Amino acid sequence: MQNPPTAPEAFAELVAAFPAHLAEDVRAVAARIPSPTYASMEPFSVEVCGERVAIPYRIHLPEPPGAPERSLTGTQRAILHCLYTRNSDGRVRQRHLEQVLGSTEPWVVPFVLQLVGEYVLEILEAVRGGLPGLADPASAHRRLYGDFIARNPRFFGRTERRVVSYWACYYRRRYPEFAAYPGSLLVKSLRRAAADQPH
Repeated sequence: MQNPPTAPEAFAELVAAFPAHLAEDVRAVAARIPSPTYASMEPFSVEVCGERVAIPYRIHLPEPPGAPERSLTGTQRAILHCLYTRNSDGRVRQRHLEQVLGSTEPWVVPFVLQLVGEYVLEILEAVRGGLPGLADPASAHRRLYGDFIARNPRFFGRTERRVVSYWACYYRRRYPEFAAYPGSLLVKSLRRAAADQPH
């Protein structure tokens, strides 16, 4: 197991997960949360707002004691919740995911979509329930998620393959037909949202 990163390394890793204009806000959040218990897993790279960001696959980060979000701005609270969607505990991921599902900030999107390609069924259902506008061609979420997917087709392709793999491995008995699996329904809605976007 790798040693925990030093404070400067941890700060740099968190800052790299967001567009550059948010760097000071990310640092403000990082100053209010515990240090990672050990090194994060390899990041995944996506384009957000015309920039490449590197989001850790998992962050081994204890939740902060008390309620540090009270001293944060709205943007900083969203950053904190996004970071904890990468936590190693599925319950923590879901709890923080639910705080950002309503956001229309483009930098929130990859944190949500990464969870679509993971194995926790309750999280898939939370995403489906939290993004009902994906079915509405006029909704801001449909445009936002569709645009992100259109700009990151390899990332979304990998997400789709993971959805199929986790269904086959864990959920095939419960959902004998892949088309009825919540992950399949969600991916179908996301694919349609991407198809709507001008190329």
